[in-house]
Amino acid sequence: MNNLTINDILKSFKLPLTHERKALITKAFDFAQKAHAGQKRRSGEDYFQHSIASAKILADIGMGSKTIAAGLLHDVPEDTNITLEEIKREFGQEIHDMVEGITKLGKIKLRETKEEYLLENLRKMFLAMAADIRVVIIKLADRVHNMRTLQFNPRDKQLRIANETMEIFVPLADRLGIGEFKAELEDLSFKFLKPKEYKNVKNLRDTYYREGEKFIKQAIRDLEKDLKKNGIEYVRIYGRAKHLHSLYLKLKRYDMNIGRIYDLIAIRIIVPSIADCYETLGLVHKKYRPMVGRIKDYISLPKPNGYQSIHTTIFGPEGKIMEIQIRTEKMHNEAEFGIASHWIYNENKKKRNWRDYFRPKETFSEKELVWLKQLREWQTEIGKDNTEFLEGLKIDFFKNRIFAITPRGDVIDLPEEATPVDFAYAIHTEIGNSISGAKADGKMVPLDYKIQNGQMIEIMTSKTNRAPNPKWLEFVKTSIARSNIKRNAKKPEGENS
Repeated sequence: MNNLTINDILKSFKLPLTHERKALITKAFDFAQKAHAGQKRRSGEDYFQHSIASAKILADIGMGSKTIAAGLLHDVPEDTNITLEEIKREFGQEIHDMVEGITKLGKIKLRETKEEYLLENLRKMFLAMAADIRVVIIKLADRVHNMRTLQFNPRDKQLRIANETMEIFVPLADRLGIGEFKAELEDLSFKFLKPKEYKNVKNLRDTYYREGEKFIKQAIRDLEKDLKKNGIEYVRIYGRAKHLHSLYLKLKRYDMNIGRIYDLIAIRIIVPSIADCYETLGLVHKKYRPMVGRIKDYISLPKPNGYQSIHTTIFGPEGKIMEIQIRTEKMHNEAEFGIASHWIYNENKKKRNWRDYFRPKETFSEKELVWLKQLREWQTEIGKDNTEFLEGLKIDFFKNRIFAITPRGDVIDLPEEATPVDFAYAIHTEIGNSISGAKADGKMVPLDYKIQNGQMIEIMTSKTNRAPNPKWLEFVKTSIARSNIKRNAKKPEGENS
């Protein structure tokens, strides 16, 4: 096991490495190294290696020097004699607050039931997220490294940590759009939770990928040639294999028939502009026959977590089925680093070339982060009703997502199986309270209709009836709809107020 050094962090740093940034990271490194001196992990390595690894992961996804410094210091108050006040004196209020937030997240006592433990963990996570989302990003980096070294723990602890990772940290990373964290945490959890299935799926994928590797290389050569011929400057073209846990879930849906999974082998094409994406799609289809019904345009209609790309399934060299993913470099960065890229600008906005890395925060629509705002409001609304909070989280924020579109073209993010009533309340409470009918893609549908991904939903409202029907509680899915119906529904006649 090679020991990491400060140079590994600095080499991974994605922003311009100014003297001030380098000095801050170096100071935090030296401070934390001295604080953790003599401490060892179960693996036998110096404990400080965990701090360096967590900081390097943060640098890898493009976080700034303050976040990396907090990553280096994140275990100091809990595991050494250094206090938070000392960190504040040395590094200032902002870094102190991040380290304090991480320390609070670590202080979660064991509860009588798994649900109670998860609930306290989630509550603390979302409170931290509401204050400064960088705290949760540091916690995710910390968890990634802990999962990479989980094999050194006893089996019962492996299972507990892997379960917690799959139930809390994987959906969190997904919701924050950090694809790099989500995929790795998911696969590492899968490895410990279902070792036999993990091994079988890995062998199956690796064999299938090896067999298809020559076709991938041929397709890449063909596409590079065509792009150059047509004057499209591509940034990068490369092949990738599907992640193991997502492959396992797909195999279960298709009776373990790997021949029915068309995105097992994929080629990713990264180009400079959106126009280049669509021109590249045309070239791909000119070269290789596309599979009917397998084109997904997530550029014009992004996924709820902000993911953008064009996916098309084609019959490649010798008829080999493979998926092609086309995106810009900005889309690729945001797919890999997600919401982390929203915060990066704070430390980089004064540099001439900062826009080369990520969009400035000001150019993000509030709608892109609306679920986080909804979460805060809803958590306040529910108060201390633990059962409703936990169940609501599973549906509103951790369930698979769909998006539906208003007639004006606004995208509404909803859980699977959401209804027009859920859609109406997601727009505005008054629209939900007075909904009288709905159309999906121009056709009238009942209020308990399950909205399909990408449908246009039109809501009709009543001018006279502005109280929801309590019977809607039988089919609505979101906690926002449920709580509003309970609060505003008409009481049955004869019932005292």
